[in-house]
Amino acid sequence: MISFPNCKINLGLSVHEKRNDGFHNIETVFYPVMLTDMLELLKTDKNDTEIELLGCAIDGKKEDNLCLKAFNLIKKKYDLGPVKIVLSKKIPHGAGLGGGSADAAFTLKMLSDFFQLNISVEELQLLSSELGSDCSFFIKNQPVFAYGKGEKFKSICVNLKGYEIVIIKSKISVNTAEAYKMIKPLKREMSIIDVVENFDITQWKHLLINDFEKPVFLKYPELEKIKQKLYEHGAIYSAMSGSGSAIFGISSQFETIQKTDFPDCFFWKGVL
Repeated sequence: MISFPNCKINLGLSVHEKRNDGFHNIETVFYPVMLTDMLELLKTDKNDTEIELLGCAIDGKKEDNLCLKAFNLIKKKYDLGPVKIVLSKKIPHGAGLGGGSADAAFTLKMLSDFFQLNISVEELQLLSSELGSDCSFFIKNQPVFAYGKGEKFKSICVNLKGYEIVIIKSKISVNTAEAYKMIKPLKREMSIIDVVENFDITQWKHLLINDFEKPVFLKYPELEKIKQKLYEHGAIYSAMSGSGSAIFGISSQFETIQKTDFPDCFFWKGVL
């Protein structure tokens, strides 16, 4: 069984007060993008589930991979036999694109189908929320306004179908915990959902802000230069995704942009 876990971008990201549990309340819009990994489940004669990692490198130990954690989580409740998980990574790691969360959520969905468990969407969302704040987004995989820790969702009216998107990931990676330490929480006068639903994309440049950009760009000015270059190449809206370090640009048409414009960077161009 094969699936293609896709990434997401953040349309704006406001960091509000710090919670008693150590997390922060945030507001953002998650929007799915068809830059994908490839995930395969195979039958195995071995006694234990194993994972094979291909493609771009992932930090951390193989046994700590979120796909394995997803398998072990669902096995606590359902009778699962061992499987072999083959994960071919294309979504860059540590980019703020949710690649690991997508892999975990898709693993849960695939295990339900593979073992004919018929787990409901609601239960899959509940299970995935135990693996990460944004994991449950990838169960339905539709644009949402996310709030709380990023695990609470509200439907949103936004359609970017037909727009082109370019994603650039330099060699710089931003640690999420470090990024939160650099940020000063604040509450904006206008909610992100109000901007996305009530203002045209041509107005987002000055209205739809990622609060992580200011401190992260201060520490890594190369990332701000990437954002500026995307605007020079015709982006209508450009921003950092999540806490970084991937920068995306959205345009009705990127006529001249190409990988050589961003040397030593991951470069992906697609259509929303």
